[in-house]
Amino acid sequence: MVQPLNYLKETPSQTAGPYVHIGLAPGAAGFDIFHNQLGAVVAGPDVPGERIRIEGLVLDSTGAPVKDVLLETWQADAAGIHPHPDDPRHAECAPGFRGWGRVISDFETGLWTLDTIKPGKVPGRNGRVMAPHISVWIVSRGINVGLQTRIYFADEEEANAADPVLGMIEQVHRRETLLARPSGDGAYRFDILLQGDRETVFFDI
Repeated sequence: MVQPLNYLKETPSQTAGPYVHIGLAPGAAGFDIFHNQLGAVVAGPDVPGERIRIEGLVLDSTGAPVKDVLLETWQADAAGIHPHPDDPRHAECAPGFRGWGRVISDFETGLWTLDTIKPGKVPGRNGRVMAPHISVWIVSRGINVGLQTRIYFADEEEANAADPVLGMIEQVHRRETLLARPSGDGAYRFDILLQGDRETVFFDI
């Protein structure tokens, strides 16, 4: 006899384990099973825009690097257009621009690196324009539910000041946790802190 659903026990939750890399980034886990690694190329070589590299660490509450983290990113092209049907201008998106990426941290150092183009400003709700940004989803062992945040750019001060999402963060000093800072030669540094006094702002979406 099948038990009614209200008598069934909840399945125990668990954090993401080693399968994250094996299943989502097998090449990094040493499994050469795909010709192309999904999410490795955000913008093809002919996509117009400023080429940038963002690198950083995901740090736990003790300040130690998390060395088995996976990040997925989503962004607009240099003209602020997303390659998705929900964007009314998606047909005008730069050819060869995918907008979505998947990177993992180095198993030894915890450093992750994203090579892409700098996104443009994006139309938001109620006619307000959002500053250039990259959406990031983070999953790792020790995290029950993937964490969602954004990467903004510290050298886009005027656009950041008018951004409606940054403006919703009441504690002004907390907005700093979402800013990638130039580190020279088209590179930016963006560390993600999971806990602590300078914990990165995460979004409940």
